[in-house]
Order: sequence, then C-alpha cells, then structure tokens
Amino acid sequence: MDKLPVDIATCECLRLGTDEVVILASGEQTGGALFAVQLRMPPGGGPPVMHRHEPSEVYSVISGELTFYVGDDPVERVVAGLGDVVPLAGWTPHTIRNEADVDAVAFGVHAPAGPMEAFTRAAHALTADGEPRMEDVLEVAARHGIELLGPVPVTR
Repeated sequence: MDKLPVDIATCECLRLGTDEVVILASGEQTGGALFAVQLRMPPGGGPPVMHRHEPSEVYSVISGELTFYVGDDPVERVVAGLGDVVPLAGWTPHTIRNEADVDAVAFGVHAPAGPMEAFTRAAHALTADGEPRMEDVLEVAARHGIELLGPVPVTR
C-alpha cells in the first residue's frame, strides 16, 4: 500500500442489500493477502443464510452489536458488542446479522482476499438495477466458492 494510514473518506464504498462495505485494503493493495473492510449493517441487515467459504475472517465490533451464528451441529449464537473480536476459520459455517435496533459497525478482514473481494464486488454489481433474482445470487456465490447452507436456524 502506498498511502498509510488509510483515509476512509476516500475509500470505495459498496452496497450489499442494506449493508454498506467500505474497502479499506483490497487484494490488489495487499498482494492478495487481505481484504479489509468496514462493514455498516442496519437493524435486520446481514446475510440471510448460513454459508461457508475458504477464506478465514476476523471481525472487531466498533459500534452497536452483531449476532454471529457459528457451526453446524449445534449452531452457536454469539452476540458481539463494542470491542469484541470474532475470528472465524475458513470453511466454518456461519452468518452475521444485526438483530439490534441500531446500526452496527465492524472492522473485518478476510484472508486470502480473492474469493471474498470478488464475491463482494459481484454481489454489489447484481444490485445495481434493483433487487437481484435469486438464481443470480446463487450463481455469484457458487462462482466465488461460497457454499450457501440454508436459513439461520433457531438456537436455544
């Protein structure tokens, strides 16, 4: 990277449904090693399904709270608030939701960068003309190595 620290005001911002993803460091800038983002998720936001993929992830909650659903048998529900850090190894079944009544913001890093950055950009492009067709969403996920596992289960 040639400009440190990163000036968030000049960073690229993408929309995924109601969620906002600000790209702080791209794969191109990090030699493919990292995809670093600031994620803003409104109440009710987040991926609607459990999924898994090869890149590992780590999130640090900056404001609000995020609910992580992690694992597959059983699925664990983890609420993370200000200052909490949630690491997820690659291929871990998971999803992230904002179940609170205020926006949540987190710093997130995906490693390696390629699959998640490519998916994020492709999913953003799908929404340019409004609500995407489900078959298009499924195709983009599959093309970028994201396995969709089904709805978020009810946890105890």
